[in-house]
Amino acid sequence: MLASLLLEPGRLELRDIEIPKAGPGEVIVRIRAALTCGTDLKTFRRGHPKIPTPTPLGHEFSGDIFEIGDGVTDFKVGDQIMTAPTAPCGECVYCKKDLENLCNWAIENMVHGAYAEYVRVPAHIVQHNMFKKPEHLTYGEAAMLEPLSCVVYGMDQVNVQATDTVLVIGAGAIGLLHIMVARVLGAGRIVVAGHRENRLKLARALGADVAIDANIENTYEKIMDLTEGLGADVVIECTGQLAVWEAAPSLARRGGTVILFGGLPSGTQASFDTYRLHYDQITLKGVFHYTRAAVKKAYQLLVDKKIRVNGLISGTYSLSDLKQVFDTLIQKGSGIKFNVVPPDTEPETGKAG
Repeated sequence: MLASLLLEPGRLELRDIEIPKAGPGEVIVRIRAALTCGTDLKTFRRGHPKIPTPTPLGHEFSGDIFEIGDGVTDFKVGDQIMTAPTAPCGECVYCKKDLENLCNWAIENMVHGAYAEYVRVPAHIVQHNMFKKPEHLTYGEAAMLEPLSCVVYGMDQVNVQATDTVLVIGAGAIGLLHIMVARVLGAGRIVVAGHRENRLKLARALGADVAIDANIENTYEKIMDLTEGLGADVVIECTGQLAVWEAAPSLARRGGTVILFGGLPSGTQASFDTYRLHYDQITLKGVFHYTRAAVKKAYQLLVDKKIRVNGLISGTYSLSDLKQVFDTLIQKGSGIKFNVVPPDTEPETGKAG
């Protein structure tokens, strides 16, 4: 089979390797959709401490079951599936404290390699975080399960009210997913701040009430004007930029919550106004990954069409074009997510919602 391997930062190679075999409880999935992800892009650009090279890439995917291992009873060959690429061990101190998202074993055994024709899914993931894909979802939409699960988990950390103003900083894929989830949760007003006009336009179409073009508008002044000087009830940082992390608390009201979603490189130090944190009782909340409960919620949002994610997929490319796709995202910043498919994959038909 063909598989794209990252040999070192900036260097991808398409290789012909053996199709993996399904062990007990495992399945082999024939890839029908593999979406680009910010983590993959960062790994391609500068490497990743938890993803040593050389390594296969790609973890947001869906497809058809090609082979099942002994003991698999809930799925059969030919089933259309959607899955998250990790599942917790259930035994470590974090799992027992209801913090499955911090399970080291889950991350260490994460599925990588969806930029390929086939990928092996371990038994614990098959058991806990794999689902049958309904016909009314495209493979591209189904592949959005993993990033949506992360967003759902993050939003579970705050109690969004109908009177709340939610400010999302960043209008990339993650920011746009936050907008849609905040709308489902009943946020009273959703504001997005970003830099690209096309993404801000899409944000409004997906549920944002107000879009702030940070190139020509002052985000602090705009949010204060919108909230009569109070600040947003919830601020969600989705850029992974140090300056934005440090500015985020200033955009929150007294007693407000700041969700720090966008990750920064290890060792990065941030500075905050201690007066505001203490006397204005600002909550800073770091969030990472997802739990099984969040995956189930994300799956149901997709299946029930409460979240319509097809607008986040900016185009479909062949596996052989992966480096071109990454270069396009890096150099031009165009598009939101791209669908990377094996060369013999037939285009999906039907209208996606």
